[in-house]
Amino acid sequence: MDKVEQYFSSFPADTQDILRKIRRVILENANGAEERFSYGLAGYYVCGKPLVYFGAFAKHIGFYATPNAHEKFTTELSAYKQGKGSVQFPLSAEIPYTLIKRIVKFRLAQIKQND
Repeated sequence: MDKVEQYFSSFPADTQDILRKIRRVILENANGAEERFSYGLAGYYVCGKPLVYFGAFAKHIGFYATPNAHEKFTTELSAYKQGKGSVQFPLSAEIPYTLIKRIVKFRLAQIKQND
């Protein structure tokens, strides 16, 4: 079992399902992304550059996609608690998988444009 899967397995079953679905969204939309366990989170890299990170906490999923990606989706992310380059999706609410997909595609385009 790899480190990311070990990390996922450390959470309750319903949280594991969410983590695995987010992983699937990322990998399906960032073909060839490299998965790493980094900073205590699941991290995804393209062309050696960070795409996004995410992880579970007691009451939320933390999603990290750089400050400029969060600026691009200001309106959609306004319903969630945020920090610079981070957002918290509460476990008590529906996870916005479609928004995560859009953010991943945006970050992928950013990386490829700057490569």
